[in-house]
Amino acid sequence: MIRHAVFDDRFAVIALLRESHAAAGYGFAFEASRADALFRLHLESPMACVLLLERQGVVAGVLMASVYDHPFGAGLMAKETVWYIAPHARGRGGPAMLDAYEAWAVKLGCTSIGMAALASNDVSKLYQRRGYAAVETHFIKSI
Repeated sequence: MIRHAVFDDRFAVIALLRESHAAAGYGFAFEASRADALFRLHLESPMACVLLLERQGVVAGVLMASVYDHPFGAGLMAKETVWYIAPHARGRGGPAMLDAYEAWAVKLGCTSIGMAALASNDVSKLYQRRGYAAVETHFIKSI
């Protein structure tokens, strides 16, 4: 089941963000207080969302996104902040989460929608099947 988060989902989302951080292989430590702030920011903003995937009553996936005015004049754009599904819950839940995310973006009047893929979990073929096109690649360097 896909649903919008409520405040009581906070600890489950923070746990998933911790897993996502580890899976991404970032070179910096996870900070639960920052994950909590990120969750609250997305939960409280009318221009952001926190979508959850539930499996047997347990939160097993999170997709956080926000809407902004595209800097090059393309109109409103929805941009994924983080999308993570626990390995045991992957499968049909991913496309269902994308459906809910896309519907939310359309409801807010977005003209485009963006997604990212971790180098450690490349889902670009899923995106391409759904009509997404690769636009840019991001690189991170710890300094």
